[in-house]
Amino acid sequence: MPELPEMEAWRRQLDDPVSAFPIAKAGPAHIATLKTFDPPLSALEGRRLSGAERRGKRLFFPTDDGELVLVIHLMTSGRLKFLKAGEKGPKTPAFALELADGSKLVLTENARRKRAGVWLLTPEAAEAEVSHLGPDALGIGAPALTEILRRESHRLHPLLRDQRALAGIGRAWSNEILHTAKLSPYALSTDLDDEEIGRLAAAIDDDLARGLALREQGASDERTYRVHNRLGEPCHVCETPIARVDFEEHTIYYCPRCQTGGRVLKDRRLSRLLR
Repeated sequence: MPELPEMEAWRRQLDDPVSAFPIAKAGPAHIATLKTFDPPLSALEGRRLSGAERRGKRLFFPTDDGELVLVIHLMTSGRLKFLKAGEKGPKTPAFALELADGSKLVLTENARRKRAGVWLLTPEAAEAEVSHLGPDALGIGAPALTEILRRESHRLHPLLRDQRALAGIGRAWSNEILHTAKLSPYALSTDLDDEEIGRLAAAIDDDLARGLALREQGASDERTYRVHNRLGEPCHVCETPIARVDFEEHTIYYCPRCQTGGRVLKDRRLSRLLR
């Protein structure tokens, strides 16, 4: 799933190209992908985008007249690509935006269930769409993170993924961050001391910045992730095999030695949860 490093890399890559020419054609869009109908996508045609912005995991493309905002949320399987004029792209993209020079912004989603979304909104409606988001994870800092962690008691892995608490982190980067911070994914937020919170804040910044730099270089998942999706491979710090916990909607990867004092965390669906 694209998270903050991936979305910010796309934002930087798209900022100049999408604003270079007026929009010649907006659409088509898959019926499951387009989430709004008023104003219609055709309202973008003839206008110019001012660039690309990011709110958590969403990309905002405002028009330079300040009247409309195109919002894109890739969810799990959505992917964006900017095609130069004449460059071949997918035959049936989930969404396409063609500029006057023939270049295109295309959204694809290689999944049976279409979950990625495109919205065309007024600026006020666009901001309302993301009003539930917490502060951006990159650069959060220890003082603000302390306030978030101590509001209520939550396990760290789901808390980091909660966009209402902290925007931009998902399953993969939660695994990376908690390993760097040497914290159990099941540790309770209210139990962390100041030193542990400092480690977590530093890990958030370090790992997200590392991921962003790698994604801007075009790095694959294999090059980018050191813990996520590496079951059984040696931990890059201590060489203990990476373990995992499976849930219905996600999987946690962690190092038993670095993060849980040698304890193996049990699958909640199969046996009693070990803390």
